[in-house]
Amino acid sequence: MQDEARRNVTVNAVAPGVVNTTLFTDGKTPQMIAGFVERTPLGRLGEPEDIAETIAALCGPEGAWINGQTVFANGGIV
Repeated sequence: MQDEARRNVTVNAVAPGVVNTTLFTDGKTPQMIAGFVERTPLGRLGEPEDIAETIAALCGPEGAWINGQTVFANGGIV
């Protein structure tokens, strides 16, 4: 573990919530999708960019001190 730390290697995971992609929306009615939106505190589905920005932050200098974490990028669903 110390060798990785000396090389500034960190390991984290991103756990996305519902994201507005065909993987999520296919096979769901508009009413079903609206139900997910209603249960999300931020009031919308995630967008692929939301997840990409979370990953970018972890990979950039902003995430240098974050290690061994799971980041829930889910609009506040708990």
